[in-house]
Amino acid sequence: MLNTTMGTRGMLTAPHHLAAQAGRDVLKEGGSAVEAMVTAAAVIAVVYPHMNAIGGDGFWLIAGPAGAPVGIDACGPAAAAATRGYYRERGHDRIPARGALAALTVPGTIAGWAEALARPESGAGRLPLARLLAPAVALAREGVPVTAGQATLTADKRDELASVPGFAEVYLPEGRVPATGERLRQTRLADTLERLGREGLDDFYRGELAEAMADDLARLGSPLAATDFARYVPLAVEPLSVSLRDARAYNMPPPTQGLASLMILGIYERLGAAREEGFAHVHALVEATKQAFRVRDAEVTDPAWMRRDAPELLGAAALERLAAAIDPARAAPWPHPGEPGDTVWLGAVDAEGRAASFIQSIYWEYGSGVVLPATGVLMQNRGISFGLDAAHPQALEPGRRPFHTLNPALAEFGDGRRMVYGTMGGEGQPQTQAAVFTRYAHQGQALQAAVTAPRWLLGRTWGAETHTLKLESRFPAELVEALRAAGHDVELRPDFDSAMGHAGAIVRHPDGLLEGAADPRSDGAVAAV
Repeated sequence: MLNTTMGTRGMLTAPHHLAAQAGRDVLKEGGSAVEAMVTAAAVIAVVYPHMNAIGGDGFWLIAGPAGAPVGIDACGPAAAAATRGYYRERGHDRIPARGALAALTVPGTIAGWAEALARPESGAGRLPLARLLAPAVALAREGVPVTAGQATLTADKRDELASVPGFAEVYLPEGRVPATGERLRQTRLADTLERLGREGLDDFYRGELAEAMADDLARLGSPLAATDFARYVPLAVEPLSVSLRDARAYNMPPPTQGLASLMILGIYERLGAAREEGFAHVHALVEATKQAFRVRDAEVTDPAWMRRDAPELLGAAALERLAAAIDPARAAPWPHPGEPGDTVWLGAVDAEGRAASFIQSIYWEYGSGVVLPATGVLMQNRGISFGLDAAHPQALEPGRRPFHTLNPALAEFGDGRRMVYGTMGGEGQPQTQAAVFTRYAHQGQALQAAVTAPRWLLGRTWGAETHTLKLESRFPAELVEALRAAGHDVELRPDFDSAMGHAGAIVRHPDGLLEGAADPRSDGAVAAV
């Protein structure tokens, strides 16, 4: 992907082309960006099950044609029965990563769709819910070709997932890993999505679907109960923001790592790094990442448990102190513990200028691995980020929301441009956001070029246990050597490495021109009206 896609009447970018096209069709029929996003979110939960599902969480930034953006936190809390004692009584000193005991938090993403559609900024109500979900229903019922990424991840994780209840029946047909291009059918999920379109999204939490899921979870041994689903509501939140030289950048507040994403940009600007590709650019952003991640890991959790307010951590004085600690020529010591994660980011802008930046996830690849028998819902394992020690910074408590790597981004420029951008990739999300934003906003690269350009990753993400500074091998050899000479522990990775995330972006100009980019590392596309 070399050229930036352009349009004027609406645009959607997604890491799978079927999701982008389904959302584009909603825009073509007069639907808003938020309605198009719900369609794309439902489709991508069908076509990219190794990365996300309706049994996971989601976060939104929504901006109307005018005014500041609003945020939706659709992160589900730990079940009322999910105490530290609950797990210790069952012989565990840590929460199991797979299986029913890993499915301990309420899936929030469906409630997030409902909240987004209900927001006054959404422009929703133009198309019926059944129409919005129809493409996902059809794809789940008729089947979709398995992507190369799904086939590879299924093979890699087969041994740990094959025995998890429901997994093999859906994702290992006849007990084998499906080949790339083989058709994957998810008929029970199709029935569930069709029911949601008919009965309404609230059925997932307070209707027959909720009862069916709760019954299955109880039989399988999960602590989640019908009462946990019934009491869940997403949160409308004020986004965090940081003022930059030419723009204001927005992101989600805790329990997400949106704070870190904004801190990286704020620190970077204070370093006065050169505004062109090269050592100064990469080194400054990597060192800003180290500073931001240390703050994130020390401070960010469920806001009810935080010691300091997130806006305070983003204040000018705090950012100045962190920038002052960075040596412009030498790498600070590392490694630092990292968070894996599997996620999808999608962006949409409609003809009226309404914008949506959205992300949903099941945490690890295939989440808990549990596929509920009655509904076909694949459950997340986000709750495994909790600890079973009372002194753990994310100690498990009933009703506590887990730490999230998820963080959709949005920026508004002084000249009237608006940008939605984001990526999947756990620890890599803030880093890739920073790379794409600075290449576009500071260096003047074309939007698609900024996404396509070689990227780096400090630390660990899915499929990688090392904490090195990973660079795609397309970087110039002299830059690689300069980073090593500065003390960075460099590890070269293949070109267009999926571990670097599946990024995307859309920019709307004041005259209505839309520019969009999708990641060649994904199966994605930009679809324009």
